[in-house]
Amino acid sequence: MGHSTLHRLVIRQDLQLPEALQAIPEVSLDGGKVRLRTPKGQECEWRDYKAVRLGGIYYGAFFGDHQALLDWVNSQRLINPLVCLGDGHDGVWKLFAEIGNSSSRLEILDWYHLRENLHKVGGSLKRLKQAEDFLWTGQVNATIALFADLNKKQAKNFCAYLNKHRNRIVNYAYYQAKQLCSIGSGAVESAIKQIGMRLKLSGSQWHPENVPPMLQLRCAYLNGQFAI
Repeated sequence: MGHSTLHRLVIRQDLQLPEALQAIPEVSLDGGKVRLRTPKGQECEWRDYKAVRLGGIYYGAFFGDHQALLDWVNSQRLINPLVCLGDGHDGVWKLFAEIGNSSSRLEILDWYHLRENLHKVGGSLKRLKQAEDFLWTGQVNATIALFADLNKKQAKNFCAYLNKHRNRIVNYAYYQAKQLCSIGSGAVESAIKQIGMRLKLSGSQWHPENVPPMLQLRCAYLNGQFAI
């Protein structure tokens, strides 16, 4: 099926996001980008969309409509505690703040993003290994102490990052050993890559009103609603 034919079919579809058949113990969020069509001669414009994964089963993606994302997630039967898993971007945590309620949310910083940010500090490999071991067991203060004598910008930024997210840094070793929940948001990141395979075809530019239907189509595919 050609891309133009597929596009016309998508616009005619009314694809509804699924309602979970079971209670949702875990929500992960991440963002992707889509290139919008601009008048000839103007630079292209990239805009964000958000994707969400519910309980390891259901996917939804939303462009310019955070309220629709929140309404869909909050309409599900959410378990207490509800694991909310994301990277360090403020936009993700602002959305999480409106999901469920503060007493039921267990916010967890993605381990793999945490580890990636640690290694951006550079310097002594021994220190980095010790810091990683501390973080793996949720020891934020011990990690910060390792970098206390460093004046380099990367170290100071990382310590600020740790302080900002300290309540989201858990004992990852324990959570993984007990298989309590995911410790990384890789699945929703993978979904964004799959969505991006269609949105970012070479030369693709989108009218804003055509982005949501395509996101719905890709999520319907990920949700097993039909095959394309």
